[in-house]
Amino acid sequence: MTQRPRKALIIGAGIAGPVTAMFLRRAGIEAELYEAWPYSTGIGGGLQIAPNGMHVLAELGLADELISRGSIAESFDFYSQAGKKLGSLNRNMRERFGQPAVNMCRATLSETLIDKAWSASVGVFFEKRLVKIEDRGDQPVIATFADGTTAEGDFVIGADGLHSAVRQHVVPDGPTPFDTGLIGFGGFVPRAVFANRPIGQRLETTFGQSGFFGYGFCSPDPDDGAMWWSTQPSHGMTAAAYRMMSQDALKQHLRDFHAGWHDPIPDIIEAAENIVVTDTLDVATLPTWSRKRTLLIGDAAHATSPHAGQGASLALEDAMRLGLLMLDGQELSLTFQAFEHERRPRAEKIVAMARRNGNSKREFSPTGAWIRDHMIKLLLPLSAKGMDFMYAYDPRAAA
Repeated sequence: MTQRPRKALIIGAGIAGPVTAMFLRRAGIEAELYEAWPYSTGIGGGLQIAPNGMHVLAELGLADELISRGSIAESFDFYSQAGKKLGSLNRNMRERFGQPAVNMCRATLSETLIDKAWSASVGVFFEKRLVKIEDRGDQPVIATFADGTTAEGDFVIGADGLHSAVRQHVVPDGPTPFDTGLIGFGGFVPRAVFANRPIGQRLETTFGQSGFFGYGFCSPDPDDGAMWWSTQPSHGMTAAAYRMMSQDALKQHLRDFHAGWHDPIPDIIEAAENIVVTDTLDVATLPTWSRKRTLLIGDAAHATSPHAGQGASLALEDAMRLGLLMLDGQELSLTFQAFEHERRPRAEKIVAMARRNGNSKREFSPTGAWIRDHMIKLLLPLSAKGMDFMYAYDPRAAA
């Protein structure tokens, strides 16, 4: 009698979830995706997929499509608040690491991954908010959702992000996401905003006496093809409190906070619409990533703040590595242990690096900001070498 394929219940259909489903299908495992939110398009801000993440997308045959719908970032340039260039990082990424760094809209990435998962015969279900996981001996694992429906499978993958419901099952009394004390604002503006200051294929970022501002192209769309973001000390305000403000009030806050910053920052703020506000949180370490037949991956296991530009790429790495480990056919608990043993040191190192990078975006005295800017200028060459380990990682060669 032919043994039926194992089936994975994957909670979360953001980045890690669909990619994990596709790699599990390659390993002969059925996969179903359950997403808490309704299906929608055009949501989210901009992000960058680093070369290590692009290797995963290339393995799925998606790299060229996403490059064409995004924008290659040839360098990451740093400026002072007055507009003095401090230096550059991440030049010649494709030549050095085999894939470029690519800026794109999160919605573009998400929609592409969902479509690819559907075409790989992955079941995808929306408006399925997880409330309980039951894992009893030799019986199937049962996931129960808020609408009263259930799903049965052989194991569960928690790919449901920073505020993971699956994490509550794996580590019920574990640490909650850590508030780094910074607030993020962001959105998109037309490419025409940069007509008087061509930026080409560069991300330009600015350190202020307090806070940080960045911008760059993220798609060829002339009307909405540039992304921007502002990172600011929270000063006791939460992202939820800012989200209660009107768009006009948010724009005025940005005008006031970034008053006197170099061009084209004032023009970007004036052109900004649909400003999104987010807390800057991370999950530095958990006591374990798995419990019985349930495993955490991506942000559910090791959420990183955005200051290393690696959150999405780490999630992509996780998905591919888990799929490759599943090919070995080991007992499930051994596979989960091997996955955590391999992935935890790298993920936690990057989470810690991102948190340290965030410290340079806090509030400084005028003298402190001057010293920081000069230290950045002096140390960037060394910093660049110290970051190569992130980009040089190739999930195919890590086995």
